[in-house]
Amino acid sequence: MKKYKIIKTKELENSEVEIECEIDAESVACHRAKAIAKIQKEMSLPGFRPGHVPEAILIKQVGDLFIYNEMADIAINDAFPDIITETKTNFITMPHIQITKLADKNPVQFKIIGPIIPEIKLADYKKIAAKENGAKAESPEATEKELEETIEEIRKNYALRNHTHAPGEEHKADEKLDLPEVNEEWVKKLGAFATVEDFKNRIKEGIKKEKEFKAKDKKRMAIIEKILDNTKIAVPKILTENELRKMQAQFEDDIARAGLKVEDYLSHLKKTKEDLAKEWTPDAEKRAKVQLIITKIALEEKIEADQEVIKKEVENLLKTYKDATEDRTRAYVEMMLTNEKVFEWLENQK
Repeated sequence: MKKYKIIKTKELENSEVEIECEIDAESVACHRAKAIAKIQKEMSLPGFRPGHVPEAILIKQVGDLFIYNEMADIAINDAFPDIITETKTNFITMPHIQITKLADKNPVQFKIIGPIIPEIKLADYKKIAAKENGAKAESPEATEKELEETIEEIRKNYALRNHTHAPGEEHKADEKLDLPEVNEEWVKKLGAFATVEDFKNRIKEGIKKEKEFKAKDKKRMAIIEKILDNTKIAVPKILTENELRKMQAQFEDDIARAGLKVEDYLSHLKKTKEDLAKEWTPDAEKRAKVQLIITKIALEEKIEADQEVIKKEVENLLKTYKDATEDRTRAYVEMMLTNEKVFEWLENQK
C-alpha cells in the first residue's frame, strides 16, 4: 500500500516541474520513534550526556509540533524515491522540498520542485567519440630530457631543505646551492630505492602516469567540447546559478587557504563579487550545458552508477562532513559516479 498520494504535477517555467503530494497522518506516525531518536542524538541539555535526554523531557523541551515536523521530514524522504519513479520525473539536481501543510496528527502536504532535463538535440556523440578516440595520441613514455629535468628539480629541492645560512639572512633565489650527487647513498635517503636505476625507473613511471592522466583528461575534454559545439540546448537558469555558486565557493575556499580575506583580495583586484559573477556566468552556463549533455547521454544509453558503490561513498562522505544531508550527498555522489561511467563509455566508442 502506498504511503503517499500525488495530488497533481505541473510544468513551470525554465524547465522546472512541481509535484504536489500528501502523506496521511498514519504513515507519518510510523516514524515517531525514529524522529525522537534523531532529536535525542542532536540535543544537548545540562545534566544529561549528549544523546541521553529522556523522551519525556525532550518532548517538553521541543513540543509535539517540532517532533511531528521531524517525522514529516523522515516520511517525505522515505517516499521521495517512489514518487520520482511513479511520476517518471528526471530531476537534474536535487529538487527543493517545500512543506505546505503541517499540523500535528494531520496529513502532511508538500511540493517537490526542481529542474528537469530540457529539450536537447544531441549531436551524434557516438560518431564524435569514435573519431576522437581514433586520433593519434602522444607517447606517454618519459623522455630522457623529462627524466633529467625531474631529477634536477629533486636535487634542488633537497639542497634547499638542507641548506643552512646565517640567522636573519633570507634564502636567496640566486644563491649557489650545493647540489647532491646522484648516487646510491643519496637516493636511499629519499625513500625505499634499492639503486640509482630503481630511483630513475620509479621517476619514469611517475612521469608516464601523469602524462597518461593528462592525455585521458585532454581526450575527454575534446570529446565533450565537440559534442557541445554540435548540440542545441537551452539551459535552465537555476543550473547556471548552481554552477556559479560552486565557482564562488571554490574561489572563497582558495582565498581562505592562502591565508587571505575575500574582501581584501577583491579590493586589490578593484572588483566586487557581482563583477566576478558577471565574468564567470558564461563559464558557469557552459558547465551546466556539459552536465546536461552527460546526463542526457546516460539516460539515452541507460548508463547507471553501481548502487552499492554509491552507498559506500555516501557513508564515507557523511562520516567526514557531519553537516551534510544524506539526500544531497547521495545526489552529488550519484552524479559524479554516473559522469565517470559516461566518460568511460564514450572512451570505448570505436
